[in-house]
Amino acid sequence: MYPVTSRFLARLAESHRVATSVQLFLVDGRVIDLEHTGGSVTVDRSQAIRRTCTVTVADPSLIPRTPADQLATYGARLRVSRGVEYGDGSSELVPLGLFRLDSVDGNVNEGPVTLNGKGLEAIVADDKFTSPFKVTGTVVGAVTTLIQRSIVDADVISLITDTPIGSRTFDVEADPWAGAQEIAAAAGADVFANADGSFVIAALPDLLSATPVWAIEATEGGVYISASRAMASDSVYNGVLARGENTADNVPPVSFLATDSDATSPTYWGGPFGRRPMFYSSSTLTTVNACAAAANLKLAAARAPNATGDISSLPNPAIEPGDVVRVTHPDGTRELHQVASFSIPLEEGGDFPISTISAKEDG
Repeated sequence: MYPVTSRFLARLAESHRVATSVQLFLVDGRVIDLEHTGGSVTVDRSQAIRRTCTVTVADPSLIPRTPADQLATYGARLRVSRGVEYGDGSSELVPLGLFRLDSVDGNVNEGPVTLNGKGLEAIVADDKFTSPFKVTGTVVGAVTTLIQRSIVDADVISLITDTPIGSRTFDVEADPWAGAQEIAAAAGADVFANADGSFVIAALPDLLSATPVWAIEATEGGVYISASRAMASDSVYNGVLARGENTADNVPPVSFLATDSDATSPTYWGGPFGRRPMFYSSSTLTTVNACAAAANLKLAAARAPNATGDISSLPNPAIEPGDVVRVTHPDGTRELHQVASFSIPLEEGGDFPISTISAKEDG
């Protein structure tokens, strides 16, 4: 969860006015505080570009009409925030993302105008290789190289133990952002742009050991509105075979099979669940130990029950994908859910649907 005060979280469950901010950063250095009438920010861990935004404004003068307008707009960025007003003249805002402005459209005479933006991952993804590009060294070093190749001043934050990798050469037309994700995956991690616009390399928190960051309770003064839950065995695996072969470094093929060896586990490799392996390969894996580390990290996520939840609550702009929340239903049962995706409205009274993964009964 984005760092906020305890006062902020308490205020979410009380009657309050929503505070929002949208800033447009033009490439000519101007910063415009946009008077907006609505919009939303969608955050989805399963997407390569984790954050997208839509902002509605009334002023049609924002639509580029001249070459000078277009020059100032192409490459512009949006910073979107939402928070609460405390009623004493003070407020607290939480950033929802820094976005590349991708489109502006609307009625040129009367408005409204809609602005659409994508997270900064899009800048890296669109900067396709025009010649073969080689990275080597460590996971963090290689991922940083790929990001800063496109965004020189990008802030890259590592929350993992860095590990060495074999060299990886990307072909012409290859997607650098997909490459960064591949290399991060070799360490069992994700890479994404966070709400501040920094790039983060981090592993998904373990639902079984992570501390819940927020309570969604169907009690008086709670933020719970509704919830549903489903469970399936699709996309649940009890083995991961990680393989690596790097002819450029003259490294022979290596591999490691990690399996669920806990005989009491419902997904035990030798149990009724059967054997359901998944496979991962990368030229960055050059030793059996590297394959074992990648396989075991991936197995921890792959064997999680494919349980999903759809929760609707009062909006909390500080929530982030991977956060664990505790849900208390009207009948008093409690569950732990890990946030997968959500959409934050920029207007008063908007709904706040949260999709979760790996729902687990909380004893």
